[in-house]
Amino acid sequence: MKTTRRGAVAGLVAAGALNTMIPGRSAQAAPRDYRGPNVVIVRFGGGVRRRETIEAAHSYAPRLLHRLAPRGVLIPDLRIEQLDGVDTSHAEGTLNILTGRYRAYRPGPARTVIPRLEPTEPTLFEMLRRAYDIPAHQTLLINGEDRPQEEYFAYGVHRNHGVAYRSEVLSLHRFKLWRLRETLAEGRGAEAELTRARDALARLERQSRGGAPKQSAEIDALWRRWRAVYGEDGLRNPRGDRALTELALWALRLLRPRLMMINYQDPDYVHWGNPSHYTRAIAGIDADLARLAAAVDADEGYRDNTLFCVVPDCGRDANPLMEVPFQHHFNSRSAHEIWALFFGPGITRGRVLDRPVDQTAIAPTLAAAMGAAAPRAEHAPLSELFA
Repeated sequence: MKTTRRGAVAGLVAAGALNTMIPGRSAQAAPRDYRGPNVVIVRFGGGVRRRETIEAAHSYAPRLLHRLAPRGVLIPDLRIEQLDGVDTSHAEGTLNILTGRYRAYRPGPARTVIPRLEPTEPTLFEMLRRAYDIPAHQTLLINGEDRPQEEYFAYGVHRNHGVAYRSEVLSLHRFKLWRLRETLAEGRGAEAELTRARDALARLERQSRGGAPKQSAEIDALWRRWRAVYGEDGLRNPRGDRALTELALWALRLLRPRLMMINYQDPDYVHWGNPSHYTRAIAGIDADLARLAAAVDADEGYRDNTLFCVVPDCGRDANPLMEVPFQHHFNSRSAHEIWALFFGPGITRGRVLDRPVDQTAIAPTLAAAMGAAAPRAEHAPLSELFA
């Protein structure tokens, strides 16, 4: 697959140039008080093909195509470059989006059979917080309940960034950790119950990233309110991708994030062997994306000041000889073929960017829009998105 790759210096120069094109931006050093747009990244995740998402004749995402795409720029030919060691999977694709580099990760602690990838390059969260005085709870990563390995995306191990510039994480996994710690701190209940809580907490902590600071008081307050509404048994709160949407809506009201990434994942349940798991999940993300956009439009603090970037983590295979023809672990061409949609302040409306674009262009484009530097990104920002 032929793409144009640019060096770090070229990317940084282009980022500075783009800052002069966006209203309110200057090529001069930015003030510590952040005044740029809010940014919501929606990982249309779990791996999706173009056919079932952006091809109108076969799409299960009508709101994306007919209501949201006209508000911005659709990139129908986004690609994951075919390089040795570049896999088309969820963790790798998400880190491509967050860092602007391929293979910008290393294996984390091998405490379970599930791979944990630590970013070796700065993430967008770190780029933004290093440039501006933004608290951790206003940069949010919202993850699926059964993917604690994605907590590792909150910060990397780059020597100039790291944990001091981390994002906070919201997930049902995090809520369970909080609830068990609260139970043990309160010390109420029979000893057998407390023993079970300690054992459960130890199991969850083994799945979690060690060494991360305790979550902030603002996150603690959110979990208290969540428990007051939904209780502790997990039977009343939304599950799967619906839980991610609910957490995102709560975050918009209570935490007022400046940068938020929502890692949808339900299409990946197609691995259970039922094609409807995949198509139903695409329709669900489509509906929830519309809910998020409507919530932003209805909020005076976010309306007209929030940039959305919707992008898959990876594509899926197109093998008609398989019972379920859309997988993604065979590294085929269609697994490298994805798309993106940008809409919000300063973005050209109703445009289709009809040329190949690389997935690693996402991070420098968003960094430039926020006035943060992404000097190690492999591509320059997409200046043609901006009106």
